[in-house]
Amino acid sequence: MAGKQNQSTSARSREQGKEQKLLEFIFSQPDLDSIRNNPQKVVDLIDKFSETYSFMTVGPEKGPIVTDLITKYRPQTMIELGCYVGYSAILYGDAVRRAGGKRYLSLELNPEFAEIARKLIELAGLGDFVTILVGRSDVLLNQLYESGQVKEIELLFIDHYKPAYTTDLKLCEQLGLIVPGVSVIAADNVIYPGNPPYLEYVRSSVEKKRQEAAKGPVRTYVTEGFLERTVNAYMGDESAPKFEILGNPNLVYESVLRQPEGYKDAIEVTRCVGVQEG
Repeated sequence: MAGKQNQSTSARSREQGKEQKLLEFIFSQPDLDSIRNNPQKVVDLIDKFSETYSFMTVGPEKGPIVTDLITKYRPQTMIELGCYVGYSAILYGDAVRRAGGKRYLSLELNPEFAEIARKLIELAGLGDFVTILVGRSDVLLNQLYESGQVKEIELLFIDHYKPAYTTDLKLCEQLGLIVPGVSVIAADNVIYPGNPPYLEYVRSSVEKKRQEAAKGPVRTYVTEGFLERTVNAYMGDESAPKFEILGNPNLVYESVLRQPEGYKDAIEVTRCVGVQEG
């Protein structure tokens, strides 16, 4: 047992500061000038560094699932919840720009990660297209709505605090940002480490959602079905929504799991297709 504990401690110690090490690795490349303003080369270097260290990025296996959505729906504005080191912001920001979009908004809780991401996004030549907003996702979503900067969700990529997936989607619903025939949501990590509450919600019938909503708004995260380390990650003492969350149970979703063949994880792609009245 002691041997296993020492190995685990050693692994954690080696992983500490890996985000800063990634930044140093990329900026120490001898051909940095050829990497500058080339989003794919920056993404490729993150993938290469991920062979040595474990990173919470969407990765090359699942990445094309969302770039295909961008090509199909051509959003003018795309929003992501969870920037981390900027991998998805670079990959998808570049795709949105090439598809004729106007902006990419990336919401990140951790200011240190946000700063690393900004430097990599700038290196990729996307500094004037991708905007990183630092803070809680629910607070920032509400600010974007109240300021009028965002009037509807076109394409939303969710890859942040796992228990917040469902509450943040419901917040967007009750703000009127989820629009039938317009809004598409892509949620990462729904199989590994998994997100049972989110999958249940987006796959539920209107009738079932109405029954749940009849209990009234909530101000807690559903944590059942998550690993303990997933529940304790990121939010710490502030692990509760900032708003009373009810959502809009009348919205009708079509939701499908997109899983690369032979890969352990998947992305849930959800479209709002209508409103069921009565």
